[in-house]
Amino acid sequence: MMYFPEAGHWETVVPGKVGATESGLEKAVAYHVSHESPWHRDLEKQLLEGNFEPPPLNEVIGPVAPRGGPAGMILKGGRQVASWGDVDRADFTFSVAKSCLAMIAGLLHQDGLLPDIDKPVRELIDDGGFDSDQNALVTWRHLMEQTSEWEGELFGKPDFVDRNRDLNAKPGEFGDKGALRPLEAPGTFWEYNDVRVNRLSLSLLRLAKRNLPELFKERILDPIGGSSLWRWHGYRNSTVIVDDTPLTSVPGGTHWGGGLQIPTTDLARLGLLALNKGAWGGAQLIGEDWYDAQETPCSLNQTYGLLWWLNTDRKLYPAAPESSVFMLGAGSNIVWIDRPMELVVVARWIDKQRVNGFVAEIMKAFGKEK
Repeated sequence: MMYFPEAGHWETVVPGKVGATESGLEKAVAYHVSHESPWHRDLEKQLLEGNFEPPPLNEVIGPVAPRGGPAGMILKGGRQVASWGDVDRADFTFSVAKSCLAMIAGLLHQDGLLPDIDKPVRELIDDGGFDSDQNALVTWRHLMEQTSEWEGELFGKPDFVDRNRDLNAKPGEFGDKGALRPLEAPGTFWEYNDVRVNRLSLSLLRLAKRNLPELFKERILDPIGGSSLWRWHGYRNSTVIVDDTPLTSVPGGTHWGGGLQIPTTDLARLGLLALNKGAWGGAQLIGEDWYDAQETPCSLNQTYGLLWWLNTDRKLYPAAPESSVFMLGAGSNIVWIDRPMELVVVARWIDKQRVNGFVAEIMKAFGKEK
């Protein structure tokens, strides 16, 4: 039976009772610890010097703090099988925040505020951001699938800083990151672009007419027993006026500082919520159909859904089952969910090049080696 932990508590289970070997899990944990992210512990230094983009476009405009070391949790059927590192430390989690934005969009969808994600955003949002010929046909789906080709500047960051950015491509395969290129029609070109995701976040804020972290806390994290340690920071210049009220738009990552700062334990709870397609205990917090939508592959990138990563044809991580889905953030921060295995794995600050090896060790520990 699926277990849903109460706030501040987690039931543990010995590996042998859930089909895993203790030695195998110890080996997986050791693999992670020995392959820590090469990123600076000083995250501000990493942002400024980590080749995101050259000055002045790399200016940090949101809060940032030093990161911790490797940490993680493994859940089987909701119960904790293993944990390591400081799982209560609230660390920035980079683009895992994008998947959280998708959950918020799901709440607005079921509330009737976002009835059709295939409609142009400008039909609901009238703030000048979708008036141009290039942006007029951008839909909510385009923004969530990263196919919008939205053009503009937001909070001092122009969209072109992330043009030619494909996280699965070889460096330079589609041109240099940040180089201007002719834009395509919305919905016809896939590109991982943080400015455009921030444009989505601002649009969701205008729909909700309240700060998105408050909505996230009230409707998602509090009901699943989340901690009081997490924060979702905006930028110093991302306050907007909505119905005469100042509200802060939050980014879908920590590219320029800000973003979601959260403990590993809370990420594990979000992973468990996803494992159960939005259900927690007897409550359906986010519609199951929304999780199906989030996990439907984009036609232009089969490993991406609505701000969620997919393992279609096992292209993303060959060692993981094709049924696996992921919340992924740079650094790397990983929330891995596999429903047939009733598995949730959180890994913080693992070398990006070693994630598949870590996944392979977990699969071996559960006797599921591919």
